[in-house]
Amino acid sequence: MPLLSTRGAGSAKGFGLTAGGAPWDGLTDFLVVAGGGPGGGGGNNGGGGGAGGLRTSYGPSGGGGGAESKKTLTPGSYPITVGGGGAGSNTGQGPSGTPSIFSTITSTGGGAGGLYPNVPGTNGGSGGGGGQGSSPGVNTGGSGTANQGFAGATCFGNSGSGGGGAGAAGQESTNSPVYITGNGGNGVASDISGTPGTYYAGGGGAGVHGSQPPATIPIGYGAGGLGGGGNGAASIGPRAPSAGTAGTNGLGGGGGGSSENIGPRQGQSGGDGVVILRAPKAARPKWSVSPGTNTKTTAPNGDVIATFTVSGTLTVS
Repeated sequence: MPLLSTRGAGSAKGFGLTAGGAPWDGLTDFLVVAGGGPGGGGGNNGGGGGAGGLRTSYGPSGGGGGAESKKTLTPGSYPITVGGGGAGSNTGQGPSGTPSIFSTITSTGGGAGGLYPNVPGTNGGSGGGGGQGSSPGVNTGGSGTANQGFAGATCFGNSGSGGGGAGAAGQESTNSPVYITGNGGNGVASDISGTPGTYYAGGGGAGVHGSQPPATIPIGYGAGGLGGGGNGAASIGPRAPSAGTAGTNGLGGGGGGSSENIGPRQGQSGGDGVVILRAPKAARPKWSVSPGTNTKTTAPNGDVIATFTVSGTLTVS
């Protein structure tokens, strides 16, 4: 009597299996980065925006957290939300970045930078840096979210302080005993995209007060942190005068803070976030992504990678 073949989940045409491959158990690595916060603007010297929160199973998470557990995917459609960066303002404090979401993983948007006289940086995935404060000159930074990012720095000087990054807190600004302006905190490096050493979620740099001697600030501005943090506005030094820069889209960086010496005291926008998913080469999962702005690629080692730079859908079959 001949044997009758069947085609179930364990067959060559079953879930996650193609010719020459092995059954896929659905385990998927992820990197979820929210939108970065804007730098402080509209007051005197603004603090840098906080980076978007960073959660991942592929190496360390933000805020000093460890790698999280992979997600198990089954056939079906998975909506992906990519958080937008908070819009910068020249009339006050802009809104925080918005969350990025994959399955049960939500990363919190970055906090906005503070501004003069007493508007502190706001809380977020990473906190926004404190802007210049009124007498006695202290203006606090916002808090980061556990296992997502670090705090923005408190301002003790005339210039703003740096926004927090996924890998480090922002830098405080001081007037004494030496003048320091606020650099943004660095983000976290990840190889999940197939490009080794890519940093994500850097904090925004702060704006600089024009009365400070250029010799104390050779670059003339608070530098953005590694991972797409924007630079603060420079009113002194080799770049003077120049506006700050926005956080980098696709990295979730915080925006640069404003300077009172550069009109219209514009706080720069945070960068949009990103969601990246990765499954092993041997599994050969059947994935499709939409809309077409998002991509499905192959890593140098053959792993399958889906990258979402705008909100969309991952379909698993």
